[in-house]
Amino acid sequence: MENRITASASPLAKLTRPNGHIDKPLTVVTLLLVVIGLMMLYSSSYAYSLTYYGDSYHYIKNQAVYAAAGLVMMFIVSNISYRLYYKWAWTLFVVSYVLLALTLIMPPVNGARRWIVIGSHTFQPSEIVKFAVIALFARIVADAPERMREFKYGFVQPMFILGLIALVTLNQTHLSGTIIILSIGVVLMFVGGTRIAYFLMVVGGALPALGAYVLMSDKMQYAMSRINTWVHPFEYSSKEGYQTVQSLLAIGSGGLFGMGLGNSRQKQLYIPEPQNDFIFSVVCEELGFIGAVLILCLFIVYVFRGFRIALLAKDKFSALVAIGISSQIGIQTVLNIGVVTNTIPNTGISLPFFSQGGTSLLILLVETGILLSISRYSSSTNIEARDMS
Repeated sequence: MENRITASASPLAKLTRPNGHIDKPLTVVTLLLVVIGLMMLYSSSYAYSLTYYGDSYHYIKNQAVYAAAGLVMMFIVSNISYRLYYKWAWTLFVVSYVLLALTLIMPPVNGARRWIVIGSHTFQPSEIVKFAVIALFARIVADAPERMREFKYGFVQPMFILGLIALVTLNQTHLSGTIIILSIGVVLMFVGGTRIAYFLMVVGGALPALGAYVLMSDKMQYAMSRINTWVHPFEYSSKEGYQTVQSLLAIGSGGLFGMGLGNSRQKQLYIPEPQNDFIFSVVCEELGFIGAVLILCLFIVYVFRGFRIALLAKDKFSALVAIGISSQIGIQTVLNIGVVTNTIPNTGISLPFFSQGGTSLLILLVETGILLSISRYSSSTNIEARDMS
């Protein structure tokens, strides 16, 4: 059976910039997402910022700096050969994993240890790990695509890597990061050629074991509490379901056309930290159903262009990197909106380009630059394919 990626097996050897052009629709969509994201971040956060920091510009100032730096990095990276990440994939993973592990000895921030703290500044290594996993898994597949159907090479090795990451992220109490990283890894394994039977075998064995563990431990009451809060949020509106209820009220208040930019009521200290995971509920309240759908269309175009770049890629490695980055954006967007609308339980997943978080925005823009770099090679017609030396 052929691999699911049909581009040539190895990246090209040269690291020079090609003569092709960057993907203009992806560039425009990214710029729109950044601008609208900054606009909505300020709108959603100024009441919270003024109340707790005495400065309504507290969050937007920091985010704008990262956005400017990220856009500069995006265009710089778009002119650098993506093959560089093939050469340094293992090194990037090891360094990012060490940084991830260092968070466990850092002082907690809001009760969680997800950040490396340097003075008054923090950054979140899990954002770097996301791309490190993409680059590493793409290299693993590109190095031996025919072996991806082997149990040891195509399943055990990548799952072991994902297990090492989950070991740290779960100890960080970073469930959302764990879900996203595992999802990215599984997508790349599947597209790279790992047998579906291996996944089914693990799921078939893990689910009964997990169920037995929950039933036989003191986790049962906690698990049932989370499920009940998800299914009946209004019955727990004064406790665990408070944030979800306020989010649903905001979405319902927006109606078809919204209350107008800046006119959200729920952001007035009703939704806890509206600049983070629940920023999309403020989007719905202020811009309405029409505005929310238009923003979702921007994300759809981003993912579509990313997959198109993958289909036109010159080699297997770049195709998988493009799929990984596009999948990351798509997965985070779908899960965030699922949480905000109470379609899935609350797991604390941020909305790409919108939610507050400088490290996340910077890495997303760098990843977009890598997509644009791959698109240059895709549109170049005078490059000869050679194996990497």
